[in-house]
Amino acid sequence: MKTMTCNQLGGACDQAFHAETFEEIAELSKKHGMEMFQKGDEAHLAAMGKMQELMKTPEAMQTWFDNKRKEFEALPENQ
Repeated sequence: MKTMTCNQLGGACDQAFHAETFEEIAELSKKHGMEMFQKGDEAHLAAMGKMQELMKTPEAMQTWFDNKRKEFEALPENQ
């Protein structure tokens, strides 16, 4: 099990996510982002805007995703 925060995943807070795989942690982050979107959280909305800009260029989005995966894989296992 590894841990990454919303901030580490491009978000706007220190909410911690715990998962066995990068796919799982990405899904937890996505759910959190949707909750923050529904609440109208300004900081998260701004972070989402930055992600939407990345998504306009598939290569940039893939590079970002690959880098986050590498960051996750390099993390130590939780104690």
